Amino acid sequence: MHPPTIGVLALQGDVREHVAALTAAGADARPVRRPGELDAVDGLVIPGGESTTISKLVDIFEMREPIDKRIADGMPVYGSCAGMIMLAAEVLDGRADQRGFTGIDMTVRRNAFGRQVDSFEAPVEITGVAGDPFHAVFIRAPWVERVGPAVEVIGTVTGGPAAERIVAVRQGNLLATSFHPELTGDLRLHAYFVELARTA
Repeated sequence: MHPPTIGVLALQGDVREHVAALTAAGADARPVRRPGELDAVDGLVIPGGESTTISKLVDIFEMREPIDKRIADGMPVYGSCAGMIMLAAEVLDGRADQRGFTGIDMTVRRNAFGRQVDSFEAPVEITGVAGDPFHAVFIRAPWVERVGPAVEVIGTVTGGPAAERIVAVRQGNLLATSFHPELTGDLRLHAYFVELARTA
């Protein structure tokens, strides 16, 4: 059985780290920058980075319509940090010209946990992922303030000042986290997404 081919949107952000984690989790992982490269993948990761920059580059590289179409056709997509913002139906504290994809029915607050100096780490339990809570790394991270009826909340912060904040969601084949699993060496979330892409 062939491993699923998963692309990492390679316009800005933690591209190499996601490619490495996906490969270690059993996928055929590759960077994706052009519509033709998108056609060849079974799933897509939108990495952390700077959501306003990614939004601009998506248009420059003519990737917006192709990604929206693949999402509408059911392609699995996982967004981490800035990728979560890009998948949100509504963004608070974003720039007026910032546009995401037609994705998850949720409202996220950009940089909700504060600036870079307010980056922190906290345990997060993910529904559907066995084992200990994730050691989650939050860097200028968003959080989710509202979810629609079709959205499943699969992770919240378990302690500290951000306790109970929603930081992981799933809507059908779309997955999003506020944190950066590609920076921790814990492959469970990437393996979860690889399996999602395999069964889709």
